[in-house]
Amino acid sequence: MPRTVPPASPKVRRASLARPALLVLALLLAGCASLQPRYEVPVVETPVAFKQGRGAWVPAAPADTLERGPWWQLFDDPVLSALAAQVEVSNQNVASAIAAYAQSRAITRELRASLFPQVGLDAGRNVSGGESRATSRSYQVSMGVSWEPDVFGRLRLGVDSARAGEQIARADLAAALLASQGELAANYFGLREADMQAGLLAQTLKGYERTLQITSNRYQAGVVARTDVLQAETQLANSRAEMLGLERTRAVFEHAIAVLVGKAPANFAVAVDPKWTARVPALPPEVPSTLLQRRPDIASAERRMARANQQIGIARAAFFPSFGLSGSVGQSAASLGDLFSASGLVWALGVSVAQIVFDAGATSARVDQSRAALDQAAAAYRQAVLQAFQDVEDQLVALRVLQQQQVLRLQAARASELVEQQVLNRYQAGQVNYTEVIQAQASAASARRALVQAQIDRQVAAVALIQALGGGWRGP
Repeated sequence: MPRTVPPASPKVRRASLARPALLVLALLLAGCASLQPRYEVPVVETPVAFKQGRGAWVPAAPADTLERGPWWQLFDDPVLSALAAQVEVSNQNVASAIAAYAQSRAITRELRASLFPQVGLDAGRNVSGGESRATSRSYQVSMGVSWEPDVFGRLRLGVDSARAGEQIARADLAAALLASQGELAANYFGLREADMQAGLLAQTLKGYERTLQITSNRYQAGVVARTDVLQAETQLANSRAEMLGLERTRAVFEHAIAVLVGKAPANFAVAVDPKWTARVPALPPEVPSTLLQRRPDIASAERRMARANQQIGIARAAFFPSFGLSGSVGQSAASLGDLFSASGLVWALGVSVAQIVFDAGATSARVDQSRAALDQAAAAYRQAVLQAFQDVEDQLVALRVLQQQQVLRLQAARASELVEQQVLNRYQAGQVNYTEVIQAQASAASARRALVQAQIDRQVAAVALIQALGGGWRGP
C-alpha cells in the first residue's frame, strides 16, 4: 500500500517558504568585490603659477556647483545687467539644457526604483452562460510581487551611472548658461561699439561737410582746381556709406541679442545711449587657479570619466548570474461575498537564476569597450583642463596688452587730431595741397576708431576671461 504522507506542520511550511529568501539573503551578504575599477581622477601636468599673472595651481576638484554670482555686474551697466538676467529665463538653448537636466534626474529616479520590489494587483470578473445552461459568474483577485536582488551590484552601478549622467547634464546646463550670457555680453558690447563708431563718424561727417564747403569756396574763387572739390565729395560720400554699414552692423548685433533673450527681433530694441562709456572691470592682483574648478566643461568631463568607470562594472556584471524572486497570493470565488474567504487562498513563491553560459566572448568585448571608453573620457578630461589653462593665459595676456594699447591709441588719437587741424589751417592758407588734408583727416578718423576698438576689445577680453574662469574671478 502506498505510504500516506502526513501534511506538513505550519512550522515546517514556514521553514520551506523561508529557504529561498534565506538563499538570496546569503548571496546579498556574501556579495563580491566591487565590479568597477577604483576611480581616480587622472593627473594633468600643471604649472606652478599663471604665466601671465599670479596665482598658484592646485589639484583639480570640480566645484561647478558653487555660486558664481551675477558676474556681469562687474561692468556696472544697468542695461547689460537687465539683459543678462533675461537669458536664464527666456533663452531657448538654456531652456533645452534645463529640460535635459530634468530628464536626467527622472532617469536616475527610474533606475533607483529598480532596487525595490515591484508589487502588482490584478482583479477580474467573468460572466458565462448559454441557452442550455444557466449564467455563472466568477471573481478573481491576486497580488504579485517581483524583485531582482542586486547581489553583485549591477543595479546600483546603473543608478550611480545615471546619477553621473544627471551631474553631467547639470554641468552642461551651467555651460550653456555661461556661454549664452557671455555671448550676450559680447554682442552687447559690439552694439555699443557700433553706436560709438557712429557717433565719431557723425562728427567726422560734419568736418568733411565743412571741408567740402571750404574747397567749394576756394574753387569758386579760382584758388584751387575742381579736383579738390571732387576729392572732398568722394571722401564725404564714402563716409556716408560707412555710416550705413555701421547701421547694418548695429542691427545685426541687436537681432542677436533679441534671440539670446528669447524674443523676436521685430519686438526688441536697445536704445542708443550717447552717454555710454566702455567700463572695464579691474582685474584683481591675484587670480587663484581654484576658480578653474568652477568651469562647467571641466566638471562635465570629469563626471563623464566617472560614468565610464561605472560602465566597466556594469559590463563585468554580465559574467555573474542574476537572481529573481517572485511571489503571488490570490483566490477566486463564484460570488463576491466568498472572494475573501480563507479556504480559497492560493499562494506561490519562486526563485529564478539566469546565467550566460557561452556568448563567444561578447561579454569580454563589452568590458574592453568600456575600458576603452574610460581611456577616451580621461583623454578628453586632460584636454579640457589644458584648454582651460590656455584660455586663461590667452585672456590674461590679452587684457594686459590691450590696456597698454589703449594708452597708445589715446596718444595717437590726440596727436592725429592736432595734425588734422594744422594741415587744414595750412590748406586754407594755401601752403599745402588737398591731398595732405585727405590723408590727415583719414589718419585722425582711423585713430579715433582704433581707440574705440581698443576699449571694446578690453571689455570682450574681460568677458572671455570670466568665462575661462568659470564665471568670474570672485571667490565663493
